[in-house]
Amino acid sequence: MNNVLLINASPHGQVSHANLLALELVTALRQGYPNLELVERDLGANPLPPLGMDYAHALTTTTPFDSPLFKVSEGLIDELDRSDVLLIATPIHNFTLPAALKLWIDYVVRIHRTFSSGPEGKVGLLKDRPVYVLVGSGGFHHGERARQPDFLTPYLRQVFNTLGLFDLQFIYLQGLVFGEEVVHAAVEEARIALSAEPLFNNLVFA
Repeated sequence: MNNVLLINASPHGQVSHANLLALELVTALRQGYPNLELVERDLGANPLPPLGMDYAHALTTTTPFDSPLFKVSEGLIDELDRSDVLLIATPIHNFTLPAALKLWIDYVVRIHRTFSSGPEGKVGLLKDRPVYVLVGSGGFHHGERARQPDFLTPYLRQVFNTLGLFDLQFIYLQGLVFGEEVVHAAVEEARIALSAEPLFNNLVFA
């Protein structure tokens, strides 16, 4: 294992609970892989440019992959393609994913580049790898205490399956607006869930 890509979609940036837990995972992985490279993409601190008409046109024509129109897309796809593990730290906003993460998806899910389309539907062109999605929320959208729908999980599962990524795990940090004690319990519960994963079960968290 050589490379971890961390996508942080939280407006709280580096101090979001999901991002801090993702960094813990990287520290734990370095116990077994001391030369592990971390590539961080903070979508809040460094927002991606919006998609425009020229980009949309390029998607539907025989535009070369090295066209300047695909520069941002190619850079993001290259980061993803080089990763051995993908970590995503994201909040759930209004029942689904935040706009910053959706824009990243729109750049990396690209016909003829990361998926093909035929009579049987879309087929991913990327090699599979572990993907861990750490989902933070103020309320509860998963499990027995859920009082709101969760459209983020099925949507991201479909997106990554379209790319060819099927080794997906979703870890939920919930109730984060209910005080420090609840936050601590949510993070600890997430650590326990992650420690049961083959990639992390022999490692010690910070």
